Amino acid sequence: MRKIIQFFKESYAELKRVTWPSREDVAASTKVVLVSVFLISVALGFIDYLLFKGIEWIF
Repeated sequence: MRKIIQFFKESYAELKRVTWPSREDVAASTKVVLVSVFLISVALGFIDYLLFKGIEWIF
């Protein structure tokens, strides 16, 4: 039980030392992720479409 309490005390102390990102940094990172996901999904959708049409053309 003592080790569990020690673990939580040390974890809390470490969280106090963390440098958290600003709200603007989080917003910018979120935008980058959303745009990247959108572009990759469009590219994969286009590749899927081409493969489907190619297989349809062959058979």
